[in-house]
Amino acid sequence: MGASPLTHARRALSLLLVFLATLAGGYGALATFVQTKQLSVGEIRLSVSPGHKGALDVYVPLVDWGARFEAIRLPARLRVDLRTVDRDTVTRVAQAGWIDVARVRGEARDAIAAYIKALIGVTMLAALAFGLLVAFAIRSRTGSRLRWAAAVAVGTTLVIGIALVVLFPPRGAIDRPQYYAHGADIPRALEAIDTAQRSSRVLDEELDAQLVGLARLVTEPANRTSLSGAPRLTVASDVHNNALTIPILERSAGGGPVLFPGDLTDRGSPLETRVVRRVVRTGDPFVFVSGNHDSDTLERDLAREGAIVLTEDGRLNRDGSHGDVVQEVAGLRIAGYSDPFERRSREDYADRFQPTPTPAMQDRFTSWMRAVQDRVDVIMVHEPKLIEPALAVLGDDPPAHPLVFVVGHTHEADLDTQPGVTVVNGGSIGGGGTGNLAEEAPTDVGIARVVYTVEPAFRPLAVDLVSIDPSSGSATARRVRLDE
Repeated sequence: MGASPLTHARRALSLLLVFLATLAGGYGALATFVQTKQLSVGEIRLSVSPGHKGALDVYVPLVDWGARFEAIRLPARLRVDLRTVDRDTVTRVAQAGWIDVARVRGEARDAIAAYIKALIGVTMLAALAFGLLVAFAIRSRTGSRLRWAAAVAVGTTLVIGIALVVLFPPRGAIDRPQYYAHGADIPRALEAIDTAQRSSRVLDEELDAQLVGLARLVTEPANRTSLSGAPRLTVASDVHNNALTIPILERSAGGGPVLFPGDLTDRGSPLETRVVRRVVRTGDPFVFVSGNHDSDTLERDLAREGAIVLTEDGRLNRDGSHGDVVQEVAGLRIAGYSDPFERRSREDYADRFQPTPTPAMQDRFTSWMRAVQDRVDVIMVHEPKLIEPALAVLGDDPPAHPLVFVVGHTHEADLDTQPGVTVVNGGSIGGGGTGNLAEEAPTDVGIARVVYTVEPAFRPLAVDLVSIDPSSGSATARRVRLDE
């Protein structure tokens, strides 16, 4: 006779209990396994918090501030907490000493790798042990045979191990952090940034020297319009949360207008906004259009802080309404177009970026530009690819008066011209952002200045492009005359 349905149900239930017990054993080990590692700069504590969106969390209790990198595909967060700081290291930094960043990165990478290997081993061992323990505990004549229960425990353990090996180690570039704090606010973190600004002094002084030297080296023959006393504006973009370079922008602007075509933050979250919104004080005024790393939350906050926030629907007012599309700034008529990939608060600031704007997006921009081009001198937009079809249209039908496009996104300083049209990209004033600071070949800090005249009508006279290597402080600068 075959086994009764009740017997089959009991056996299936027994196997299910073994399966769940194996999962519970692995989950418990994953959530409780902790290791402490000693680096040359201090001591770190490594742990895992399962049940969250996968991320690598680096947290510093001293300032109650952390950075979150979405580089893990498993729904678990790998936490790296800085527990202690080496006294000799602090002393060396305070005395303008040097730290081998590559060595520290290597130590941290090796420590994380060793922890992950140990974690996978401990998790699999705990899962197998707990599964086999339950298998032995529930065996009976009417239950599943022990070898089948043991096979379920072993198979589940192997699946857990494979999932951890494939999904848990951080993959790809570890950059674009989201900042967070456990407390209600981050005043200590902001104080730490204010203190750390002193480290940008070399870049700041180098920028001043390059701009002054540039002015001295450029001759003014009789056939050129003198630039002495001509108005000028500063073009800067792509800070990506690198608040250390904000003083550089403030000093280079010299109390004049700043045009910022996007990517002030990495996600546009409220916490990031708190860190960088003081950028509004760098320009008089500070004119902003969003990039793909900015958000509607950031736009509203900047507008409330006094920035001129431009969108295709008009200037964003403090109350959330929109004003005129064309704004007058320092004698210029300026309009701006929000990035179509900007992040949204209602979507939890999820990344919406695509490498290339769709033809429909490009067509909408071109139609918008055609409607305003006769009323503006400057158009601000973050993504250069968005305006490519519009530039082709202007190539076939040049504008009746000079038109300047101010763009960003590429992190490379650039200047393009065609009849009646100038496209200015200042590069990345943030040096590519905080995730790029410790790279062996970091992105240059870039900024541009446009010299122009408004008498008898608007005309761009020259563009200065300055790039600074943040590792060495060496810089290059070039001036391109546009009036010849």
